[in-house]
Amino acid sequence: MTGYIARRLLFVVLVLVAVSMLVFSITALLPANVAHLILGPFAPPEQVRALELKLGLTDPIWLQYVRWAGGFLSGNLGESTLMNRPIGPLLMEAIGRSMMLTGASFVLIAVIGIGLGIIAALRHGGPLDHGISVGTYLGIAVPEFFWAIIVIIVVAAWLGWLPASGYEPLSAGFTVWAKHLIAPTMTLVFGHLAHVSRLTRSSMIEVLQSPYVTAARAKGLPERVVVMHHALRNALLPTITVLALDFGRLMGGIVVVETIFAYPGLGRLIVFSIQNRDLPTLQAAILVVAAIYALANLLADLLYARFNPKIRFGRNVG
Repeated sequence: MTGYIARRLLFVVLVLVAVSMLVFSITALLPANVAHLILGPFAPPEQVRALELKLGLTDPIWLQYVRWAGGFLSGNLGESTLMNRPIGPLLMEAIGRSMMLTGASFVLIAVIGIGLGIIAALRHGGPLDHGISVGTYLGIAVPEFFWAIIVIIVVAAWLGWLPASGYEPLSAGFTVWAKHLIAPTMTLVFGHLAHVSRLTRSSMIEVLQSPYVTAARAKGLPERVVVMHHALRNALLPTITVLALDFGRLMGGIVVVETIFAYPGLGRLIVFSIQNRDLPTLQAAILVVAAIYALANLLADLLYARFNPKIRFGRNVG
């Protein structure tokens, strides 16, 4: 197990190095010039040239990458060319807000998704099972921006229960803070609920038909004990893995939701950086998203190892 964790950590490091090289290379090829962005489009050429020399923009791209990566490892992410602020605190603010949104969505996806999956499995082939299946398939088939529009029209504009966009810190009051969080959370839950519920349903159906569950029922155990203590424990193994992956998908897929709801998180910061050609901020933000997704994959692997005693990683997994 220790060797497996070490190999997976090494794999995460290699992935992040490859992503950082790709991100830096692509952004370096963009037509935006950092010196022009700082000084403005009408700056004299000699000033632009002097700033390029000062920032090392005339150095070979590999040297620029080494310098940038070294600063990233030391915690110096540079400075936003548009907002004239250090990128580190800017990213931490955006990540904190996105974590609130992702965390709330993740909890609801886990609780509701597993619950719907169990209900559908226990009513396998019945009207309730078909109704849950149709509802969850809609979550997969319909894109997130459509759910966002529906939530804004129905909950915000028509019913007037929630604000249509924006963000308020917790210091403004829990109710105000929660109201700005509910609408984007609902959108993310609709879009990701199907993965968990469908997988839980299929796993539960398979486990409920297994011999040891039949034996537990033959012993006269209550159905609740059979389902919760015998079937669910084994059925949740693939669901736990998917949930860990879904956390990475949520952090990587909040760009659309945060943009539509004007929620100032990591996704909106990426869009803002692209629109305004703030390359240093864009590079750092994309690398952070890649790191979160890679760590979510690592967590999924470790959880699978923890809850599946049949696997012997040292011998069977390369």
